[in-house]
Amino acid sequence: MTTAFSPWLLALLVPALLALGALAHQQWLGHRQRMQRRIPKHWPLGARPLVNSEEAHAWNWLIRAFYDHHIMIKLPVTRFTLPRDKEQGMHWHRLLGSVYCTFTICKADGRVVGCLDVPGPSGLPNSTRALKESLLRQCGVPYWILRSDTLPTVAEIRAEFLGESMTVQGMREREQEERAIIAAKDNLRTALNRQRSSRHSDFGPASNWPASHPAGLRVGEESSDWQENSFLVPLDSRRGDLL
Repeated sequence: MTTAFSPWLLALLVPALLALGALAHQQWLGHRQRMQRRIPKHWPLGARPLVNSEEAHAWNWLIRAFYDHHIMIKLPVTRFTLPRDKEQGMHWHRLLGSVYCTFTICKADGRVVGCLDVPGPSGLPNSTRALKESLLRQCGVPYWILRSDTLPTVAEIRAEFLGESMTVQGMREREQEERAIIAAKDNLRTALNRQRSSRHSDFGPASNWPASHPAGLRVGEESSDWQENSFLVPLDSRRGDLL
């Protein structure tokens, strides 16, 4: 004997089953999203140098050229710009949150005086360059493209970023100061190496700090296996949604 469902019973049962299925699917999606945001016990990441060999060469030169300033590395433009309309802040942050310059020169009070990019092997996209030039120019911040094989003179870049007009005598004095600083660093490094070799203890000397630098890369040293950035955007300190 077969039992046939009446039309009114089917009319009630089908929507209830559809609603139940939709609710179960929604709960499954929510669980999946929570699992994706959950902090893993073992991160699938490893440490790497902050700069590649090309950037390290330019970094070392900038440190000498702007000896009286701070050289910030891969700083998002959202760190030193501010929307005129606060209600549009989140919109512009989403748009510009991934835009950063390789180096940002700033004073001790945090005021930015200039930004520079070091292009990779594929160069810098024209759209990206145009965006940065337009944005930074309207903010009154000079922007340069820097290549390690065609570095400008110290006088040229300081004149552009700081408005200085260094005389020939001033340039010579600055070069002498640079040579003296480099010689002092070399002497210190030689003395520390000599001290390390003469000590035999279970504790390493305090001068071993360069070895703790990521991947052992020191400023000015070149890495033979430099690579593109692993992340397209720098991490932001705003609250995230990790659980």
